[in-house]
Amino acid sequence: MEDNTLKQEQEALHTDLLTVNMGPQHPATHGVLRVEIKTDSEIVVEATPYLGYLHRCMEKHSENLDYRGIIPFTDRMDYLGAMGMEWGYVHGVEKMLGTEVPERAEYIRIIVAELQRIASHLMYFGTYAIDLGAFTPFLYAFQDREQILRIFEELSGARLLYNYIWIGGVWNDINDDQLRRIDQFCTTMEESMKKYHDLVGMNAIFRNRTANVGIVTPEMAYEYGATGAVLRGSGVEWDLRKKKPYGYYDKFDFDVVTGKGEMGTVGDCWDRYYVRVFEIFESIKILRQALDGIEAGPVMGKVPKIIKLPKGEIYTKTECPRGELGYHIVSDGGKTPYRVKVKSSCFTHTSMLPELGKGQMIADFVATIGSIDIVLGEVDR
Repeated sequence: MEDNTLKQEQEALHTDLLTVNMGPQHPATHGVLRVEIKTDSEIVVEATPYLGYLHRCMEKHSENLDYRGIIPFTDRMDYLGAMGMEWGYVHGVEKMLGTEVPERAEYIRIIVAELQRIASHLMYFGTYAIDLGAFTPFLYAFQDREQILRIFEELSGARLLYNYIWIGGVWNDINDDQLRRIDQFCTTMEESMKKYHDLVGMNAIFRNRTANVGIVTPEMAYEYGATGAVLRGSGVEWDLRKKKPYGYYDKFDFDVVTGKGEMGTVGDCWDRYYVRVFEIFESIKILRQALDGIEAGPVMGKVPKIIKLPKGEIYTKTECPRGELGYHIVSDGGKTPYRVKVKSSCFTHTSMLPELGKGQMIADFVATIGSIDIVLGEVDR
């Protein structure tokens, strides 16, 4: 009799899902991203990302600027990896123009691109630790990142948005003292990163929060078009610098780091952490080879004062810290492009959140968002 009464009361009780807005101003969303979450207690039933809070009409602006004037706008997409944003666009223009870039400029581009990759991964390392409750690693990461920003400031005059990689070369030469300091940085960074990995990556709490959480299978990565550390974290050995090298990357020896499921399942949050941390060691390896190989010479090739690309179109892509960045440039023969379209890896990875979030605990969803390491400037463009 009592069982029947309880059953009737439960059937009569009306329950509903709770809607929670995470963002657009929330530290766990890593920028102005709003995710509407429908929860059943602590379980995420549905997660819908809403974009556009940082939309700045970058592509439309580009149709009204000359080819040089677009470079500063590319910086503002991924402001934590601006050197990579510039290089991808400039690479496309140079290929259409047929410009030959001097050897020293190619080496400098690789040096600043790999320093930028380290700075970006350090930012991920520090902020991800904060996401999961550890504050001190963030201070360590920023202390090391500061050394890179100081070198960038000397080279370009800016700490965040550089406008340094120009069509035909680079804006400013690098001097011997800066090269020496980069070499010293490689030595200290290598030792520091080993300690940081022991401190964070091998920490039991961190492992429990990231292993077997937010699993991206290789099939899922292919379906969504994931690239960069998200794809490599799923065990796929794909890196444009190795598979389709641009610049002088084919002259350098380095390994492609992939997730192996060492702490849980291949493609989980810990694997994506592992890939980014160990890519820092590979970037140091590239930097040392670049420092050994760089020779004296000009840093700008021959480029006409007024740039007019021949009629046609081109699609180029480069390996940026957060994945592949593609530029589709269409020219009608004038001084301004007919169209500039950007393919963003961060946009692709954000589109994976509804599938990744479904069925997770809210705390695990926070760990998952942090693990894909997005920058909303690149998502919205």
